[in-house]
Amino acid sequence: MKTTLSIFILILSTTLMSQNSIQPTVDVSGEGIVRVVPDEVTINLRVENTGNDARELKRENDRIVNEVLSFLKKEKIEEKYIKTEYIRLSKNYDYNSKSYNFSANQAISVKLSDLGRYESIMDGLLTSGINRIDGISFSSSQRASLEAEARKKAVAHAKMKAEEYAGVLDQKVGKAVSIRENVSYSPPTPLYRGAMAMDASAGGEQTMAPGEMEIRVMIYISFELQ
Repeated sequence: MKTTLSIFILILSTTLMSQNSIQPTVDVSGEGIVRVVPDEVTINLRVENTGNDARELKRENDRIVNEVLSFLKKEKIEEKYIKTEYIRLSKNYDYNSKSYNFSANQAISVKLSDLGRYESIMDGLLTSGINRIDGISFSSSQRASLEAEARKKAVAHAKMKAEEYAGVLDQKVGKAVSIRENVSYSPPTPLYRGAMAMDASAGGEQTMAPGEMEIRVMIYISFELQ
């Protein structure tokens, strides 16, 4: 009986000590947002041809792609910014004519680090034989530093909220015991403006406006509550 009672007291004492050792925390989230005008654009292009002779289609696609790559080389676009995304050759059935034909596709992405060259490069690509544009996407060459800036803003925001909560309770915020983050990007949707003059005196035209991209960081922090 005494042994059982001693064990019970020991367990109860250990439980109470464990509860007393738990450090109270204040758990908050913080948001940091940085907006910037993009300075890079990636153009997603495709060469596509259909016909009855698979070999001829492949040769025609290869010819056009060679023209495209030669043009980009002439324009001094670095090789690291030119990427073949995929090459496809498929056999299709035409239910109307009840016959088969072939479709040859090759997709290429081209990244421009100078948005001012967009119009001339796009014009040259189309002249080279590109017959599909699958879209463009904007980015920033300063992405890493922008992320760091957004991260600092998020931490400062979280700390401010924690101090506000603690202040109402006449308590103080201690050191952080855990941090978790979530980073998201909101790339700008390209805005197309047909035949809009950039400079009337120069006679130039603008068909794309990059807008503004947003980098958002959410931070979740647990602070000790004192």
